[in-house]
Amino acid sequence: MLQAKVTIVGLGLMGGSLALSLRLAQRVARTPYPTHITIVDTNPATLQAAERLADVVTSDFAVGVAEAELVILATPVRTVLHLLAELAVLRPEGCMVLDLGSTKRDICAAMAALPTGFGAIGGHPMCGKETAGFSSATPDLYRDKTFVLCRNGRTTEQIETLVLNLLAIVGAQPLFLPPDVHDEMVAAISHLPYVVAGSLMRTAAGMADDRLWTVSASGFRDTARVSGTDPRMMLDILMTNKTAVLQQLQRYQAEITAVTALIEAGDEEKLAAWLVETQKDYFAYREKKG
Repeated sequence: MLQAKVTIVGLGLMGGSLALSLRLAQRVARTPYPTHITIVDTNPATLQAAERLADVVTSDFAVGVAEAELVILATPVRTVLHLLAELAVLRPEGCMVLDLGSTKRDICAAMAALPTGFGAIGGHPMCGKETAGFSSATPDLYRDKTFVLCRNGRTTEQIETLVLNLLAIVGAQPLFLPPDVHDEMVAAISHLPYVVAGSLMRTAAGMADDRLWTVSASGFRDTARVSGTDPRMMLDILMTNKTAVLQQLQRYQAEITAVTALIEAGDEEKLAAWLVETQKDYFAYREKKG
């Protein structure tokens, strides 16, 4: 059971949903876990909305983490890196740290460089929406979703136990992965799809014919959906996972080149085989995903 003073830094979709879930757990179970919630955010409107969720709301990072036992960094990756460096100065005696960033290699390296008093683990909840901000947050966002955890040189048994308790409260399913493996995987199943969806949207919009949107249906909508993701967040992701994203883009370009050649050649037999194998891969994915 989570018994700790928790500070959540960043009340966007992820941080906001976590705060909502923890507060709901307190009210439903009538059990003080966590014992105290502090929220740090720089948006005045968000802070005002957060007053009902937290014991303390502040725009001052130093104030927010001063007495925290567990600091949860729910900001873009490059901001997480900056805050980790700042935290090492503000809390030289150490505390426990979890982040919710979308890429893990750089963050886990920064965590490993924290002073010895810290306990830290990298985290990435595999859920989300194409809309961002606290207004999109929901208390059930994490329920039954995979939550990747990445150990590093500052990961202790204490921080693991505390975070696993937290995930049990919000209903998430933990999965431990090395940071590099995580980054390779999300490049394929999250970051590449965003680039593909964005390219699809730009291609369609380039036709400059409003009748196109009347003609479009669920296939286009579902495929293009993630192109509506917050561009600031995606810029941060693409820059901090550049190597893995480029590798997946090269693989994708090879697939596009191959199917293009089949269509140009009018090779119906091989094109049909390509389509059948693609469908098999999709249904295999659906079966494994459940």
